[in-house]
Amino acid sequence: MGARGSSNSPTRIPALGARAIALIFLSILLMYLDHRDNHLDTVRNTIGVAMYPVQLAVDAPVRLFGWVREASNNRDELRLEVNRLKAERLLTNARLQRMTALEAENDRLRDLLDARERVRDVIRVAEILSVDADPYKHNLVIGIGSNDGVYDGQAIVDANGVVGQVIKTGLMTAQAILISDSNHALPVMVNRNGLRTIAVGTGEIDRLDLPFLANNADIRQGDLLVTSGLGGRFPAGYPVAVVQTVNRIPQQPFADVSATPAATLDQVREVMLIWSGPEDEE
Repeated sequence: MGARGSSNSPTRIPALGARAIALIFLSILLMYLDHRDNHLDTVRNTIGVAMYPVQLAVDAPVRLFGWVREASNNRDELRLEVNRLKAERLLTNARLQRMTALEAENDRLRDLLDARERVRDVIRVAEILSVDADPYKHNLVIGIGSNDGVYDGQAIVDANGVVGQVIKTGLMTAQAILISDSNHALPVMVNRNGLRTIAVGTGEIDRLDLPFLANNADIRQGDLLVTSGLGGRFPAGYPVAVVQTVNRIPQQPFADVSATPAATLDQVREVMLIWSGPEDEE
């Protein structure tokens, strides 16, 4: 057996060497022809087309991962941007909603020469955490408390008008009562003529009563009621409600007047707390 193996070995080695030389020669010839006349372009293109699905299959997981990561980042950025724009919209509306009241006030005070103290309002947005499930209590809990400077009696508004006030302050949260609660009363005035009265909650989310207006009081359907500033809880000039009905009852001292809150009390999700302080006239 040893002699047989030794006899095959010299024959195999020259055969492998001749094969290698032939392949090298063929490779050089193909490279020369391709470089000179580009004869292999068609072959390369055919191989490229055949390999394209394989390349797509290999690259698909990487592309999918990149797409998912980019979509997740874009979604987080959009969520942050939406929250920022909502907060800016609330702050802007809170500043703009006093313009109507200030226009009427300017008409009444245009002839006065003495300077008058104005109110500078600092506003902070807070999220509503929960709403009282008791149908006879219109209370809610907001997501900031005494750590953020919140205090009992502090005014709360939204983008459309007055919402309520803080009644119990905790460290991180605060409980508030809505203006529609039957235990709440708010000093208001008719924006058109400055007539002052009290708006009382009825226990109905979309109705306030004005029980202390005389039958001959100058009030009409559609009049805007704004905070009068009396009592020291609510700064003056914020919209409270719009007069809905005015029924003058003969031989009765007071008219039956109801109003619809300016704020959408049953839909509000973010509110604004107001810190008021004096500001010198320029």
